[in-house]
Amino acid sequence: MSSSKGLLRHLPLPLRLWSNCSPLSVITRQTAPSVSVSQGIVNCGIFSRGLASLVNGQAKPLNSRRDNGRPMPIGIRSLVPKISDRACSAHARLARNETMTDRDVLPDNVKPKHYDLSLRDLEFTNWTYKGTVTIDSEITKPTKEIIVNTLELKLSHAKVSVDSKTFESTKFNYDSKAQRSTITFDEELPVASKAFLIIEFEGIINNEMAGFYRSKYKPAETPSASVPSDGEWHYMFSTQFEACDARRAFPCFDEPNLKATFDFEIEIPSDQVALSNMPVKETRPSKDGWNIVSFETSPVMSTYLLAWAVGDFEYIEAFTDRKYDGKQIPVRVYTTRGLKEQGQWALEHAPKIIDFFSEIFDIDYPLPKSDLIAVHEFTHGAMENWGLVTYRTTQVLYDEKTSDPRFKNAVAYVVAHELAHQWFGNLVTMDWWDELWLNEGFATWVGWHAVDHLHPDWQVWAQFVNEGMEAAFRLDGIRASHPIHVPVRDALDVNQIFDSISYLKGCSAIRMLANHLGVETFLKGVSNYLKAHAYGNAKTTALWNALGEASGKNVTELMHPWISKIGHPVLTVAEEPGQISVKQSRFLSTGDVKPEDDTTTWWVPLGLEGKKDHAGIASLSLTTKEDTIRDVDEDFYKLNSGATGFYRVNYPPERLAKLSNQLDKLSTEDKISIIGSTADLAFAGNGTTPALLTFLEGFGKENHTLVWRQVLDSIGGVKSVFGEDESIKKALDKFTLKLIDEKVKEVGWEFPEGEDYLTGILRKEIIGVAVACGHPA
Repeated sequence: MSSSKGLLRHLPLPLRLWSNCSPLSVITRQTAPSVSVSQGIVNCGIFSRGLASLVNGQAKPLNSRRDNGRPMPIGIRSLVPKISDRACSAHARLARNETMTDRDVLPDNVKPKHYDLSLRDLEFTNWTYKGTVTIDSEITKPTKEIIVNTLELKLSHAKVSVDSKTFESTKFNYDSKAQRSTITFDEELPVASKAFLIIEFEGIINNEMAGFYRSKYKPAETPSASVPSDGEWHYMFSTQFEACDARRAFPCFDEPNLKATFDFEIEIPSDQVALSNMPVKETRPSKDGWNIVSFETSPVMSTYLLAWAVGDFEYIEAFTDRKYDGKQIPVRVYTTRGLKEQGQWALEHAPKIIDFFSEIFDIDYPLPKSDLIAVHEFTHGAMENWGLVTYRTTQVLYDEKTSDPRFKNAVAYVVAHELAHQWFGNLVTMDWWDELWLNEGFATWVGWHAVDHLHPDWQVWAQFVNEGMEAAFRLDGIRASHPIHVPVRDALDVNQIFDSISYLKGCSAIRMLANHLGVETFLKGVSNYLKAHAYGNAKTTALWNALGEASGKNVTELMHPWISKIGHPVLTVAEEPGQISVKQSRFLSTGDVKPEDDTTTWWVPLGLEGKKDHAGIASLSLTTKEDTIRDVDEDFYKLNSGATGFYRVNYPPERLAKLSNQLDKLSTEDKISIIGSTADLAFAGNGTTPALLTFLEGFGKENHTLVWRQVLDSIGGVKSVFGEDESIKKALDKFTLKLIDEKVKEVGWEFPEGEDYLTGILRKEIIGVAVACGHPA
């Protein structure tokens, strides 16, 4: 393109830096609503003062007093789920009730050991099916009632067989609020170590993307004759059970710590394909044109991990390099007909990731196969069903001819995240939903760890700091945030904690601990934890104990404030000759921290670089509210080296000015972190705008896309607030154009074919900002 006008169709939204294909947007399991920057300001409150320093040279902070934090730039907003008022209220309520120990769970008079589930008579006009589930159970107390979880199921008959005696019932009482059915028997069921509960039922193949549901799509090639169609759309079928939707598909004891083994079979049209967690055991004909497909017995697992899919599927296949019990693991990517070749990028990664995790966990992949399937309609980015991982099509398929290269990053990460769960979450499962953060926080960390192993040139940890940590900081900095660990009484509340705190702050806490202990030591502790609790359930304390044994440190004490308390600290630095004092306090984006807000003392790994008597990074920690560190290099030092700690640092303005001229001593992660800290502190009134802009002045020669993203994001945040003041807008535009002038000349205005995606993104960002600021080109 030869002019800025011709570039407009290439540009992202003004001052934004990434498309919605970011991997972090797809593992949070919710989609953030589209909100304009101006509406975001309305929602979050307007800053109370103008940017006087840009107009008259006075050094004044922004001194904002906001209710919900700094307006989240559009790109960041696309990365994280929006916490609704209802969810915030629920988080606050749950967080206050820290002593809550009772859970609303099923009675303990019956415990499942094994499920034999059979589905038949699938109807593709009224979308119904019939089923029989036989649950091999232990009856621990004499009872006339058995309560199971059900939702939108019609139970028709139940019986219990104990030894040679059978107890039958057609008395069902459904509690729609609790999603439970009570089966009442005329006679008391005796205590029995082995009893068979058999339930006949009917269900719905719904279109709600939960339970057993149907997805519509337009075929890439002519489908099999039996594939249902309404004339415009064709349909495939799959399941989504996490957190509490196995009960939509079959009667069950739908709680994560009521693990059992599963046998599964389903009747399908003979020209379609059925998949489940385990390999096919047998296919036998039933009625005309239909087959019954049965699968091998699963390992012990939670109900939310059971899965199946039915459709006009085809696949591509590869194998792990490592052998497991003498055999390589087959890895397949399934799609509807005509799309399988788009699974090559995912297939290139999945076997390597399985081998990598098997090595670092020192535990072989637990199943005989690994399937990845693209689902056309899916609320989540992906779901870690054991042995049959389901993905939104955009998170597992990549078309070399038409897909944006940026999607390669997303696909590789999401594949790694879900495969991490095959060990952490599936092999060892949280005891209850309040441990959800551990499942997701760890999978997020180790997913990035795997991608970094496969693609060290991608600098994925810089991407995480820019996207993940910054998004978590935004939400964690509001007063209505919640701890990582939130007590959950009712499992139906669990969707309210599937948010950025669970995933991204959880990952940040794990990353901070792993770097403090040393990644090798940390993974040794994780391996010990997985081995000790394999095929069972565990709590966070069990992981802390395993990590403590591996490292010799009191991990429980170190991590308790990070997991159990709201918020994160800011370290305020004061300089004296040869030393610095560091004081921690809670950071609030509103800036109005009250004494009751600031009662937590965090363990803070300082990551100090620049201590005179120590080469590299000094392993010092702050465990009190304030401390003094001596023998610090007055010319150069930095805290939180590599941005491995989840906290902000408030440097004196003079130090920021020095660092602006020492950018060659800062890593990419350092630069992103310091910009983010300085911007947030200015917006909260704890820092100054001149300090922020002075620091940014040094980045004119910066080459890294992610750093430019953070630079322009910070300027964009200021412009979003003061955009109505024309003098400030002009001053900011002038500042920005001067800052990016050299980079505009370097990247140029043309978009050549075949360039690497980071270079392309950088050009879009720089040119987009240049156009928005009135560049004369």
